[in-house]
Amino acid sequence: MLNLSDVLQTNKMISEQKLDIRTITLGLSLLPCLSAGPASLPQAVYDRICKKAENLVRVGEEIEADYGIPIVNKRISVTPVSLILEGADPVAIAKAMDRAAKAVGVNFIGGYSALVHKRMGLCDEKLIRSIPEALCETELVCSSVNVGSTRAGINMDAVALMGKVIREAALRSRDSDGLACAKLVVFCNAVEDNPFMAGAFHGVGEGDEAINVGVSGPGVVAQALKAVRGQPFDVVAEEIKRTAFKITRMGQLVAREASRRLDLPFGIVDLSLAPTPAMGDSVAHILEEMGLERCGIHGTTAALALLNDAVKKGGVMASSHVGGLSGAFIPVSEDIGMIEAARCGALTLDKLEAMTCVCSVGLDMIAVPGDTDESTLSAIIADEAAIGMVNNKTTAVRVIPAVGKGVGEELVFGGLLGQAPVMPVHKGSAKDFIARGGRIPAPIHSLKN
Repeated sequence: MLNLSDVLQTNKMISEQKLDIRTITLGLSLLPCLSAGPASLPQAVYDRICKKAENLVRVGEEIEADYGIPIVNKRISVTPVSLILEGADPVAIAKAMDRAAKAVGVNFIGGYSALVHKRMGLCDEKLIRSIPEALCETELVCSSVNVGSTRAGINMDAVALMGKVIREAALRSRDSDGLACAKLVVFCNAVEDNPFMAGAFHGVGEGDEAINVGVSGPGVVAQALKAVRGQPFDVVAEEIKRTAFKITRMGQLVAREASRRLDLPFGIVDLSLAPTPAMGDSVAHILEEMGLERCGIHGTTAALALLNDAVKKGGVMASSHVGGLSGAFIPVSEDIGMIEAARCGALTLDKLEAMTCVCSVGLDMIAVPGDTDESTLSAIIADEAAIGMVNNKTTAVRVIPAVGKGVGEELVFGGLLGQAPVMPVHKGSAKDFIARGGRIPAPIHSLKN
């Protein structure tokens, strides 16, 4: 059983190696709001969020004080909004979510989402087309769209539409360096219990509420690997596994405490290594500690595969419920090592795509030239969705067209979102490919029944 002594073992990790709980996320079903009817739905959404999350921030701060564990973010994820529209104005619901998030004091609220991996319904399409306006009219709302799955294939009509949506969102938010696009994720095989933004939503199989915790600790892993420099990869993997166990154990304690104090069900601990732009908190630096001169050179994909697998193996024994995405994230703008590698040209879009075959998610927080057309954006999404579909894993795209900027310039968001060097894309056109529409069929290994 976990107790305070478990946390005390991690004091050095917290004080010197930037170990933290990245987020406590309250997953909240909005299905009970449907009885309010379309006209009153935004107010019902606001009232439910405020009632259920009123103590979330306070409890998070109390746990921080009691255990000395930094909890960086307190967040909310809700039922995919397209499922509750019923004739209501989606942007009005987004604004209600935003007001509620501010009222309870959380950092972000996710779930302005649609699940269209097979086909788009009328409410799904209505919500998707409203995303640029909704994200530019709100501050804390995050959005996601699931366009494919291993069991359903890839909805290429949705992929084509998302290229247009991302382009429009970038244009609408050009004054903030495309911030709206930083709050929008396109998924294949999206999971229902992800606590991390911008892709978090509360799945329909999750019950009315759940407390999900996301742990982070790239700096701890990088520091641990210094003790095994020059050792074989078997030794490296074992060291990462032991470190991931310690990190996840702390997350389990926080999740249980938050669940008990809020009197809400414990969902999962996501043991992902989520980097920040701060020095000493980088996944790229872990890969370089394994012996790579720079993240992105040949050998990077193999190193990331080892890291991702060892993190999962080490963490799964430390928590009664491991879920979410769980592994290693590679968001370019949020990882100082990735930023440095992209600036010098070692890390390219093509190499990042290869790395997504073996990491937790996908092409994350990547800036592309502002004149990138919508069909190219859709083609990037299609490629990443294909990796997820065939490999039966979650993949995602969070790409930001840098309006008015070109390769070598940078977008600057600040905070955890960091800054993103603009990376080149291939010049050839995929317009005719994307224009075909329809659905790419699911792979044969989807037929498992």
